[in-house]
Parts: sequence; structure tokens; C-alpha cells
Amino acid sequence: MSSRSPDEFRLGVRPYDQGFRGGDEPEDPHELLHRARRLTAEGHPGAGGAWERAATALRRAGGALTPGDHADALDATALDCRGAALPAAGPLFFRAADLHEQAGRRGKALVSRARALVAGPGPGGGPGPGATACARLAELRERATALHAAGQADTAETATVRLLHARARADLLDTAPDPVAEAGAVREELDRLLAFAAPHRADPAVLGVLADTLAVLGRITAPDDPAAALSRLRASIDEHRAAGRPWPATEQQLLLSALLRTTGAYEEAATLLRAALASEVPGPPLRAGDRARLCLALARTVAGAGEPWRTTGGPEVADEEMPLLAESVHHSDEASDDVRVGALARLRLGVAYAERGRCREASTLLERALAGFSEEGDTAARVRARAWLGDCALRLGESGRASREYSLAAVEALAWDDRRQGAALSHRTADALGAAGMPEKAARAYERAADLWRAAGDHNAAARSLRARSRQVRIAWGDVAAEVVLAEAAREAARGRRESTGSTGSTGSTGSTGSRTAHDPPVGTAVPVEHARPTSVAGETRRPAHEVHSGDGTVVACDGAPTDVAAQAESESGTGSGCEAGSETDSGVDQGSGAGGPWPGLRELPEPFGSRGRYQVNVYGEVGGTGQRAATAAGTRVQGCE
Repeated sequence: MSSRSPDEFRLGVRPYDQGFRGGDEPEDPHELLHRARRLTAEGHPGAGGAWERAATALRRAGGALTPGDHADALDATALDCRGAALPAAGPLFFRAADLHEQAGRRGKALVSRARALVAGPGPGGGPGPGATACARLAELRERATALHAAGQADTAETATVRLLHARARADLLDTAPDPVAEAGAVREELDRLLAFAAPHRADPAVLGVLADTLAVLGRITAPDDPAAALSRLRASIDEHRAAGRPWPATEQQLLLSALLRTTGAYEEAATLLRAALASEVPGPPLRAGDRARLCLALARTVAGAGEPWRTTGGPEVADEEMPLLAESVHHSDEASDDVRVGALARLRLGVAYAERGRCREASTLLERALAGFSEEGDTAARVRARAWLGDCALRLGESGRASREYSLAAVEALAWDDRRQGAALSHRTADALGAAGMPEKAARAYERAADLWRAAGDHNAAARSLRARSRQVRIAWGDVAAEVVLAEAAREAARGRRESTGSTGSTGSTGSTGSRTAHDPPVGTAVPVEHARPTSVAGETRRPAHEVHSGDGTVVACDGAPTDVAAQAESESGTGSGCEAGSETDSGVDQGSGAGGPWPGLRELPEPFGSRGRYQVNVYGEVGGTGQRAATAAGTRVQGCE
């Protein structure tokens, strides 16, 4: 059989090792072939590139690849598909399976077919197997078990098929009628796999499957038993090292570090990630995409570890976090195979700049992040980027641009089940229009915001939007019209007080604290940069103490606690004081250099790639966190196939 063109192996995708040759590269085609076979047997990430070079040399020498070698080459190349090339992996695996069958390798053929199902499109065209593919994987698992009993499939091959089926079940846990019960069933399946493979751990290939099995166990155990998950993940990393195959461990390192963060062990998590970044294990260098993710996770870790500095003013954490984010951006550009990582790193770096008043630099980063998120199609990411862009523009005095960004963010946020974010952004759009000197448009925007707050059931927030509207109405149409709006605001505030009293049984209640503290701070609020950082654990945020710039230029402290609605109404009429004094201004920002600080409502926007389930993993490696499944998301290596 004549060898195929190397283009069949490459498919426009750079090898995983990006040209790694591991020292002196032989020139003889048969030596190159021997090297490719050895790297494949070791599960080495450089195998794809080695097969490409061997196939080229053989063709030039008039040689040919055997069906078995050709199948191994296609397998190795498919494992390297990521990013835009990920859809090519499935067809390559299926072609490899056919060639394995021709070569009489029935066990390897089943592995390739299982990998093809894992790499194929899932429900709705997304990555990862759906329920149908999972059922087909179950059939392959039974066939592999039968072949193993007949001596036609070895332990590593059989264990790999079983692992891929269990991993597919794990990826579908959150779609099960009872996810917790299904997680228990998957753990039992994985325990049986460990018992099956453990007696053969002397085989490095089997040991690698054992390591991956422990990692899946750790992932699905994390939401229910963090201590057991930590033990499993640590054991997984140790097993990879014992097998002499440390290169697949990046996913496990991210999972372990994320779990350590959730348990408060930030220092240990940071040490683990720094060691991973500094590792100089024999073999291929750390892939640029993996390095980008590790840097991003380390930045998140040091930010979480430095939470006390946010109220004490120390700069040390920022000095470490920002270079890590910049490095993540650099490596993600080099990898160019996962737009999520680069866009997310740019977003976080842009936010860090914005919080420090460097709004011009922040805007450049946020615009590039927005382009990346547009490609990825994540609404929460686009809303967050646009909201920060609007905040930067407003603090730079570009009120018209700010209103456009806020408006676009509000339109997307209104598609969410929780309409309060869209209402808050609509209110912010009106703030910007007022600052731009367009009172008629601002008044209409405040009216829309008030309607949205009513629809969300938050009458106190609706009252605040109406009071803000009254100021713009006064400018555009006079005092009489403004008094009508103020009367409507008073009625909304009364509704809010009645609902609050009914829900708490106390006349001292202040109404909807969620909108007051999280969504709609008083216009004129300004947050010092050192207090304006989000809490990093599990995507949660809290609103810190802040300063309010009142209408006469004085600065008063406000702890963010909700105030009595009646007191707010008095303040809006010019008779009050304190935290609500800032509401006399039309815009909630300092129009100068940005020293006033960002709008606190930005902290409450959903994280990019928002949480979709208890057992899913995000780009940081957080289980049950705020992102898409790391195991099947575009840009990651096909999991369980090492």
C-alpha cells in the first residue's frame, strides 16, 4: 500500500509538539519510522509530527506505510486536532479504525472508533458525545471486554475503551434526571475499571489509563467530597509521572489547583501551578496553549490569595497577577487554537488596567477580547466586555461611546432568565446619555430601565430609575413633568416597602437588597481602585465599601448597605444627605482620568462561560464552576486518548 500525502496527517494543524524532535533527528526513513512507532507506543505528544516526517521520508525513498503504521499515524494526528481543526479528528479516527481492522488489530480498531465518538459533534453541533454516542460507546465497551476475554485485545486497549465510555457518562451527568445518583453510578464504573487495570500497572500504557481514570474520579467527586477528590487528583498526577508520561497531566494540574482554591489552599495551588510552568521534564516542551491556561489559572489563584490586600492597599498581588495575564495573552496568541483562553486573559487584564485608571490601555484589550468572544459566541463574556468598555469610555469622557456599549450589553443581557442585569445596564445606558447632554434620550432610557425593573419584580430599583428619569425630564420638559415622574417613583417605592414588609414581617426592612447592593448603586458612586476587585472563588463577588462623590464635591463613606427608600426619596428631593447625595449627579463617574473607579455593578455580571452544571469544568479547571467542560471544549486535546 502506498503512503498517503502528509497533508492527510496534518490537515492544516500544527503538530502538538510544534516541531519537537527530541535531539538528533535521524535522516534514514526506516529510523524515522522506528522513532514514530516508539513515540506512539509511549503515548508521546510528539508522535504526530514524527509520523508526518516518517511518511514524507518514506514517500521520497519510494517506500510505503503499512496499514497498521498508517492507522497509528492517523490516530496520532487526530489527537493533535484542536481549535478550528477539532472537527477533523472524528473522521481521522474512523479512517484509522478501518486500517486497524485491515491490519488485524481489532482492539486498536475499537479504541479508534471510541475516540471518534468522543471527538464527534455532540447535541446541537457542540463538541463531545451526546446520549446516542454514549450508548454506542457502551456497545464498544462490551465488544472490547469480549475481545479481551478471547485474547484479541490487550488490557490497555480494553481499559481505554472502558474509560472513554465512563468519561462520556461523566460529561452527561448534568443532563441526567438525578445527577447525584448518576455520578455515584459512574464512580462505581470507574472503580471497577481501576480494579480491572490495577494488576497490569507494570505496563506504562495501562498505568496511563489508571492515571486518567483517577482524574475523572476526582472531577466527578469534587462537588460531593472535595477531600476525596484531592486525593484522587494527586494520585493521578503521581501515576502519570510513574508511567513516564507527564505530558497529559496539565488537565489534572488545573483541576487540582482549582479544587485547592475552593478549599482555601491558595498557596499550595499557586505552588503547584508554578511548578507546572517551570517543569523541565524530558520530552516535549509545554505546549503554548497549556502554558496559557496555567498562567491564567495562576493569575486567578494569586488574586484569590491576595483578597486581604484589597482592603489594606498592598500592591504585591497586582504586581504578580498582571504579568501572568499578559503572559497568558502572549502564549494564547502563539497557540492560536483556543480563542477562549486568549480572550479571557485579555478581558481580565483589561479589567485590571481599568481598575487602576488605565482606561485607554484597558479599552484596547477589551476590544480585542470582545472580538474573541464574538467568535466563541459566549453572551456573558460579550456583556462583561462591553460593560467594562462602557465604563472606561464614561470615565474618559466619551459618554456617547459609553452609551452605545452599555446599550449593546443590555440588549444581550435581556435574553437571560434573570432580567435584572439587563435592567441595570439599561439604567447605566441612561446615565451615559445624561452625561452626554441628551436629556430626552436619557429620560426614555431611564423609563425603559424602570419598566424592566418592574418586570423583574424589583420596585425599589424601578423607583430609583424613575427618580433619575425625573432629573432628565426636568431638564428637557420642565418642573411640572418632573413632578409627575417623581410621584410615580414614590408609588413604586411604596410598593417596594409593602412587598419587603410582607416578605420579612418587619417594618424595618429596606426592600430588595439584591438590586441595591448588586445591580443598581446610586448614581454618583465611585469605588477606590484598591477596593474594586472581585472575589475569585467560585465566581462569587462582593461589593466592598466605597466612596460617594456628592453634588457639592464632598466625599462620604458608604458601606453598600441598603438605605431606607423614604430617605432616598428625600435625598432625591434635595433634603437628604449621606450615601444618596451622589444621586444628584447625572453620571455615576468622574469624567476625568478615571480616578473615580469603576461602577460596582460590574462585579455582579455573570462570569464568561457561565456555570451550566454541577459536574462541568471551566477553562480554569473549576468543577461546578463557571465554564464549559474542559474535557470536551474546543481547543483541548481529546481526553482519555493519551
